[in-house]
Formats: sequence, C-alpha cells, structure tokens
Amino acid sequence: MSSNPQSRRILSGVRPTGALHLGNYHGALRNWVELQYQYECFFFIADWHALTTGYEDTSKLQENIRQVLIDFLAAGLNPGVATIFVQSHVPEHAELHLLLSMITPLGWLERVPTYKDQQEALKEKDLATYGFLGYPLLQSADILLYRPTYVPVGEDQVSHLEIAREIARRFNHLYGREPDFEIKAELAVKSLGGKNSSTYRQLRRRYQEAGDTESLERARALVHSNNRITVADKERLLGYLEGSGVTILPEPQVLLTETPKVPGLDGRKMSKSYGNTIGMREDPDAVAQKMRTMQTDPARVRRTDPGTPEKCPVWDLHKIYSDDSTREWVYNGCRTAGIGCLDCKKPLIDKVVEEINTLRKRAQEFEESPELLRNIVTEGADKAREAARATLDEVRRAMNLRAD
Repeated sequence: MSSNPQSRRILSGVRPTGALHLGNYHGALRNWVELQYQYECFFFIADWHALTTGYEDTSKLQENIRQVLIDFLAAGLNPGVATIFVQSHVPEHAELHLLLSMITPLGWLERVPTYKDQQEALKEKDLATYGFLGYPLLQSADILLYRPTYVPVGEDQVSHLEIAREIARRFNHLYGREPDFEIKAELAVKSLGGKNSSTYRQLRRRYQEAGDTESLERARALVHSNNRITVADKERLLGYLEGSGVTILPEPQVLLTETPKVPGLDGRKMSKSYGNTIGMREDPDAVAQKMRTMQTDPARVRRTDPGTPEKCPVWDLHKIYSDDSTREWVYNGCRTAGIGCLDCKKPLIDKVVEEINTLRKRAQEFEESPELLRNIVTEGADKAREAARATLDEVRRAMNLRAD
C-alpha cells in the first residue's frame, strides 16, 4: 500500500472515439454506476489515448469528448459522488508517463499482445509511432498515478493490467528503498504504542512465516487507523509488512466485473470498428429498423425451420433485456419454429427502445447546458490533480528529483 492509501479507490477510463454504444453501456458503464456508491471512483475520458490510432485527424476530438461525457452522465455517473475528468486536463499523467518511460524495458512494450494484433487489424493506418508502441505505458501511468486498489475489468482484459503491475513492481524495486530502512521501520513499530506494536509484530510474523493474508490485511488496517504516526512512518510500516522496502506505487488489483456478451448487428462483438453498433442515445426509430434486420441463426432460412437460440445473437440480447418468461417463450418458440425471427425480435426491440429513450431523456439536460459540462470536468480535474500531485511528490522524491 502507499503512504496515502486509498483502500477503496477505483479507476477506469474510455477513449473518446465517438458517442458510446450499448456494448459500452452494458460492458462498463452500468457497472461503474454501481461501483461509484461503493468505492472512491475516478472515471476519465482518455483523449490522449484517442491519438494513438487517430493522430492524423483530430477535428472531431472535442465533440467526441463532449458526447462521451454526456453518455457518462446519461448512464447515471454522478459527478457529486465520482470524480469525472478528461485525461489531458491533468498534466501529471504525462509527467508520470515520462518518468516511467525511463525505467520500462522496450521489450515489455513490444510483447504486449494487442500491439501486433492492432497493427494487423488497422493495416490502413501508419502505426509506426512511439505513441502507439507506448500506449500500454501511458495506460499504466494513468492507473498508477491514482494508486487505486482495484481496476474493474472483464475476464478478457485481465492481461491488460499486468504490465501496470510489472512497472509498479520494477519502480518499487529500483526506488522503494532508503538507507537504514529496517532501523527506521522498527522505530516506527514502537511509535504505534505498546499494545498496537505487539499486535503489529504478531500479524507481521504470521504473514511472513505462514503467508496468512488475513493477518496482512489486519496489519494494514492497524497502520491505516493509527493517527499518531507520521505519513512517512505509515509508509515504512506498510512496506515492512511484506519485505524490506517502501511501496511507492502499489500494484493495482483486478476487480473482475460481470460483462454480458453484447453482440452487434452482424453477430460479432459490438464495436465501432465493425460498424455494427447501436448507440446509447441513437434515434429510436433507427434502432428499431436496425434490429429488425439484425442477423439471426443462419439455419433458419424459412419461417418453418427450427433454430438454435445459442447460435443466434438476438438470443444474447434477450439474456440482457428480457425476463424469464419472455426468454422461455423465445427459447421454446425458436427451437420448435413456433415463432418467427421477427416475432422473437419484437419484445426485444421494445425493451431496447425503452432503455434508449430513458438514456436520451437523462442526457437532455446536459446536451442543453454546455456550461454545466464544463463545470463538471473542471471540478473533476481539480480533484484528480490533487490525488495525482500526491503521487508525483512521492515519485519525484524517490527518484531524487526533489531536494527535500
């Protein structure tokens, strides 16, 4: 843990490549809305990341940022509870990115799986730039800057967080030591006070000798709750629990989140790059028309052909939107050819359009008030910078970039 621990802090962000779609909503935003009332949350619009693959034309960037911000708010993110900001409004992201670039081996970036995958998928773009190669490092800086305990991801994204953990580990190994650390840590243990000192030593021993993670968490809680010791001593005590160093950049943990499969109109994963999306605030009539022509089970050539719901992308949407009785009706009707594909889609279209109308209604206030949007991101950036500066103060001190 860090010297300014946020044991309940979460961070996540979205690239502003255009208005968000239902895949973004069900895959991330709905979960964020719940998390904001359980954790201290930082949610940001990653505009610098949009440049990694779209640097040649930035004419729509500001409008895309605005649309994503409105989508955030329409989904239910509350700027009075969560910190919502734009990445480039917090220049500390760039400074930490620069400092981490000094210690990150080039091979770590070249081996990131999505590096070659995206180069292959985006052959029409010139991606032979440092910005594209270094985007995982910028992403790591985005995360580590706020020293979150958790980053919410789906199972398919767990590997994306590993490089941030490796970079934190390397930074702490290089800079997380100080002269006479053990002596200072032992003095800090004594400053906890008689009973607390004894408890700390017992818990530390149980963790180090038996790997008892519950003892580790109890010891951390003991340190965090003690207001008699200095910030520096808290940092030493937290580092002393696990070894003989100070953790400046804590390794963020994965918070696995349920991410339902949201198929696009062509059956593939809903994605702007496939052109198969339904926008969160798209015109309802256009949505209904899109869904009427949405791909279904290819085996159902004729109305009388029985189908297999598991092979139909419309069924995946029913699993998100429909109640048990509707799903049962769809499942049995499809398998027996008792209903046609348009029959199957009708209750689904009604549910999707109802949801989109709700999102459009929530968004209206923000669409009509650019001043309100400006205030939200300005206040969010101020809060984010406060947290970011605290991290950078420690990073600079550890790297001897500060005199004190």
